Order: sequence, then structure tokens, then C-alpha cells
Amino acid sequence: MTPRLNYTYVQRTDIDMIEYMSGTQQNESRKRFPIGVQTFRGVRERDSYYVDKTPIMRDLIDQGSFYFLSRPRRFGKSLFVDTLKALFEGEEELFRGLAIHDSWDWSVRHPVVRLSFGDQYNSPEEIDQHIHGELRAVADDTGIEMGEICIKGSQHLKELIRLLHRSTGRQVVVLVDEYDKPILDALDRPELARANRDYLRGFYGIIKDSAEHVRFVFVTGITMFSKVSLFSGLNNLKDISLNPRYASICGFTDDELDTVFAPELEGLDREEIRRWYNGYSWLGGHRLYNPWDILFLLDERQFKPYWFRSGTPNYLYRPIREGNCPLMEFDGGTIDEEQLVQFDVGDIDLRALMFQSGYLTVGERRRDGTRTFYTLEYPNLEVSERFNMDFLVYMGRQEAGVRRDADAVLGCLESKDFEGLLGRLRTIYAAVPHSWYRNNLNAGVEGYYLTMLVMHLNAVGAVIQVEDESSRGQSDLVVRHGGEVFVIEAKVIRGKRRHTVARALDAAMAQIRGRGYAEKHLGEAGVYLIAMVFGSGERNLLDLRAESVPVLSAPRADGDDRVWRRLRNVVAWR
Repeated sequence: MTPRLNYTYVQRTDIDMIEYMSGTQQNESRKRFPIGVQTFRGVRERDSYYVDKTPIMRDLIDQGSFYFLSRPRRFGKSLFVDTLKALFEGEEELFRGLAIHDSWDWSVRHPVVRLSFGDQYNSPEEIDQHIHGELRAVADDTGIEMGEICIKGSQHLKELIRLLHRSTGRQVVVLVDEYDKPILDALDRPELARANRDYLRGFYGIIKDSAEHVRFVFVTGITMFSKVSLFSGLNNLKDISLNPRYASICGFTDDELDTVFAPELEGLDREEIRRWYNGYSWLGGHRLYNPWDILFLLDERQFKPYWFRSGTPNYLYRPIREGNCPLMEFDGGTIDEEQLVQFDVGDIDLRALMFQSGYLTVGERRRDGTRTFYTLEYPNLEVSERFNMDFLVYMGRQEAGVRRDADAVLGCLESKDFEGLLGRLRTIYAAVPHSWYRNNLNAGVEGYYLTMLVMHLNAVGAVIQVEDESSRGQSDLVVRHGGEVFVIEAKVIRGKRRHTVARALDAAMAQIRGRGYAEKHLGEAGVYLIAMVFGSGERNLLDLRAESVPVLSAPRADGDDRVWRRLRNVVAWR
């Protein structure tokens, strides 16, 4: 069976289900799930599960004053910001039992200005109106008389910070949540995105101008906009997004999951939880779990793509469809650090945006001279399957059709029905919209055609490796299924004359053999080599050839390893 998101239900006893009704538990060791709870106070007063991140807060406050953090949506950023607010405002009762309680001076309370840009904005004027509203609420809550309303939100912020400092004698804490949403929501309207960016640049610059009145600043959102483009006026922000010291600031580690949520794990396959929801990395020592997924999984007891379904990434699908970056290049691709950590309106590397949005994560990090490179990959099964499936649906396919075609491909591989495989793949490529070929400059290269196959296989959770590396090169694609390995190499040609296709098949098969792409897999139960030839004019698969490889356990003891090095055809199709 192909591993897939089959939304497995974990059966509970009747007594267990009674305990879970209405979100409450009878067992004293169990707590409420903070699903839908927006504030730190709400989490603590409802006796909900809470993963204590206050040691990281303590370290941040001790080490500096101006910080920036990028993390994906629904990863705990807003709760972290609200916890900082409660901490600086001295709400001691909410922190009893947490790590920071005994080391914090609760007699010192700072005024806090918290801003969140969670709404939709169709102009800079709407952003400005929103800021005025939020600042008026802060002034009302703190008893500050602002007098005549300032013309711009930035001036309003500057005056409020000054008055708060003067009236309380304490410097002000400024917390900004979803700082980038007015820009991110408008990426498909570049003029509006630039206008919103330019307005926010001036607004954020006021925070630095008010430095003498400010104790602590924390700005968070999804993307890492260039300091030059957005934070030129606030260039003293320390970006901790890829700082290993703060890698686990949001999300759950294995230890946190196993300790905080221990009462809820019984009856759930621990490895399945890891396969579905773990895998996020920001260079720390831990791979992290998506907290949104974990809370819903433990509450509903079903493996589902909870996080993915909470927001459709059309802002990624549009440029992928119209651009020149096959999806196949994202998973396992390499990107320079400078490309990864920043972008601007009209100058966006899709791989960076996918990473910052949570659809890719860091696999490896390496140095090459003075430069740093990162290998990116899908973090887990949820993201890999749903991102590919939903993109195919976005392109016009029906989900049931995608599953049917992908299952048929895997079935042909399992039964070694290569004639059937050829026919099924031709059906898949015939369904690709004409506009995708027309808009994509990569339509003449092998990776472009393999992308469609890769997306179908990812969409049903198949085990694949794109650009699988060996000592002498890398094969285009490796598929593992039914305990066997299928090594695939593709070529694209113009025209479809029989001898031209045959030569291309010969070349692809010779490349697999000559460069030893399959040698690393020879210990598997079965290894098959598959050469494919696509026609750039036909925009489809012209033909394929398959060969099996002898199963070898080790080189011969007498040193004669010619058979080991030279893959010999035993069974050939075409």
C-alpha cells in the first residue's frame, strides 16, 4: 500500500470519549486544548496545555532590546507576543509555575503598545486608519490624553510612546504582530504591495526615532523583508529567525511533546505523529512539530492536514504556475543564504517565500568559502502531499483523478507493467494545461516534465528522491515502492522519429549504467532502471525503456568486482 494521508481515526473507549466531550477531561492530569484561545491569559485561566517558552523570553530580554522573528502562520507567534505583553505588564498570577516566575521583578511594570495587522488593507490609508484605532485603544486603556489627533499613524505612535514614558516613568515596550500582512496579502497587486510597504517603512522608522523612550521591541511576521526595503528606518533590529539559540522559540520539540502532552499520547502512533507533523528546522538542535497540527490531532485523534487546510497558499501557486521554477526543484534544492533570508516586492525567490511560509524547511547547511548554502526540503508528509495535491487541483485537476492516476503509476511499477506505465503517463501529460507550457521557460528541459510525475507521486505520499546523488553524478528521480527501487533518467528531444527516440533512450540508459546511479541501491529487493524520452513539440512522453538489475549482496571476496561495478541487464522491456 502507498503511504498517504488517509485520515486515520484512533479509536477510544466510551469512557475516554466521555472525558473528551465538550473539550473537557475528567482526568485531573489532562488539561484543555487551547484551540481558538487567542491570549496568554485565556490559556492560563482556562488551565489549558501550555509549552513554557519563558526561558527563551528571559534570554532575549537579558541579551538585547530590538528583535525580529520570522515564522510560518499558526506557529505560536501571536501567543508568544501576547505572553511578552503580560510579562512586561507584570501579570504575575499568570506566570506562577513557569520557569521565569522566580527570576522576574514583578514590581517593575512597563507600558506596552501592541500592534497587529491581521486585517485586509486595500490602501495605505486603510493601514493608517487601523493604526490610529489601535493606538487610541492603548491610550484609552492607559488613561493617556492624546489631545488633537495626529495626521499620520507614525506620528501618533511617536507621541503615544513619549506620553506613556512620561506618565509612568517607565520606558515603553513595542510589540508588532503580523508586520508584513498588508504586503503579503497584496503580492498579486504589486503597486498596492509597494504602496503599503512604503507606508510601513516610514511607520516602523518612528520606533527607532523613539529609542530613548523604548525598553524592548519585538516584531514578528511570516516573511523576511529586506531591511533596506522595509526596515531601513529600524535597522537596529536583530534578526533571530535563523539563530540556533532561538530555533525552538515557536513550535514543539520532541521533549516538549512527550512531557507536556504525555496524557494525550496513549493510543497514537508516535512515529506517525513525527512523520506527519515534525520536521521543521531553523538550524537548532531539534526538529520541531507544528503546534496547530498537534493540538488538533490530540483533540480529534485523527491524522489530518489541519495546518495546511487552515490557509490556502494561492500566493505561492500563482507565481509557480506563471514562473520558471518547477516544483521538482524546490524539494532538495539548494539556495544561497542571501536569497533565503530576504526578498522585496517584485524581487521574490519562490524558494525563500516557501521556506518562510513553512512549506519548505532547512535540510542541510554548508559553507563554501565565504558563502553559506542551504538545502531545502518538505518538512513532513502533510506538507509534501497537500502542497502538491492542492497545486494540481489549482491547475485544474480533480483530486480523485490525481489519486487514480498516481495509484495506477505505482501499480504499474509494482507489477512491472511498463506498457501500462507508458500509457498512464501519457494520460497524465495530456492533461497539463496549455497555459502552463506557454508561460514556463523551462518547458524544454527534463526536470520540467518530471515535475508533473513528481507532483502526482508526492500527492499520494509515495517515497521518492529527486536528483538522487551518487559518487559520479545524480539520477533525475528515484521511486521506492513495494520494497523495490526504480531509478529514472529522462531526456527531451525535438521530433519523434523512431531512430531519434531510440538513440535518446540508449543515451539515458547508458547514463544510468555508466555513472552507476543504481549501484547504491543494489542491496534492495529489486532495482529497475527506467529511461524516458519526452518530445518538446508533442509535450508528452514519447517512449520509455525499463531494465532490471541483478541483486548483489557484496563484491566478490577474490577482488573481482566487475559485476558489482558494471550493471548487467537481466530482464529488459523494449
